[in-house]
Amino acid sequence: MSETAHADPRRGSLLIIGGSEDREDDMQILERFIALCGGPDKRIAVLTAASRVPERMWAIYDAAFGGMNVTSRKPVHIASRAEANDAAMAAEVAQADGIFITGGDQKRLLALIGGTGLDEALHAALARGACIAGTSAGASAMSAHMLADGKADLHPEKGTVSLGAGIGFVQRVVIDQHFSQRQRLARLLTVVAQNPFLLGVGIDEDTALLIEAGGGIEILGAGAVTVIDGRHMVSNVADIRNRSVPEMVDVRLHLLPSGSRYGAAGDTATPAALSDFLKIVTNIA
Repeated sequence: MSETAHADPRRGSLLIIGGSEDREDDMQILERFIALCGGPDKRIAVLTAASRVPERMWAIYDAAFGGMNVTSRKPVHIASRAEANDAAMAAEVAQADGIFITGGDQKRLLALIGGTGLDEALHAALARGACIAGTSAGASAMSAHMLADGKADLHPEKGTVSLGAGIGFVQRVVIDQHFSQRQRLARLLTVVAQNPFLLGVGIDEDTALLIEAGGGIEILGAGAVTVIDGRHMVSNVADIRNRSVPEMVDVRLHLLPSGSRYGAAGDTATPAALSDFLKIVTNIA
């Protein structure tokens, strides 16, 4: 990002984290989250609905954000859809300067908040200029098409991965996390084989994809972000049986290591092959 973008962070942004971000040492990703929220004096809400042990999850981030001198921080524990429709709670979340969505189970998260007042509040906060971060399950939930379940080990396999409805901050992408550490390339290729309209985004641990609305993207942290583009692909996936390995010809793979920046004024020109990806992911709502 340009220096101007860093100086004016309140544009509405997403910080999509591949899980296991550093919470004790240099905390680069969490520090950037606080900066994007406007500083340690801003209001931070930690949404723990993806976790079955929300108090334990809150304790982790309470300590981390407390160590960064964030004074106005509070948990948002949701145990039912009725709680997710509480008007007072939704209004408070809508006015937060930053919302951090923790890890756990993305299916649980969407079962509790999808289509509720809290769901609407998250979108309202983003539109107002807040930063919304999600790690692990919270990262997968960011897109409209959410990787819900499935496993593919050595090769992509038809029918082994399922999608669900996510929160929908970004469209036409599907996000996987713990990407390199859990060897999930075959899983993401399976998604793209069956859904070539979608771009696959795999985010390594302690790594984040920062997206600013109408702006650019930046990769933070220790690893890389992998982008799989199958829109020009030639494949036999429609004709093979489930559990078979599909033919996938002319699939594009982009590797964006930490420090990569595209789309903001003054940055390196965006390669043509990445221009569509940039337009898609920065169209956040």
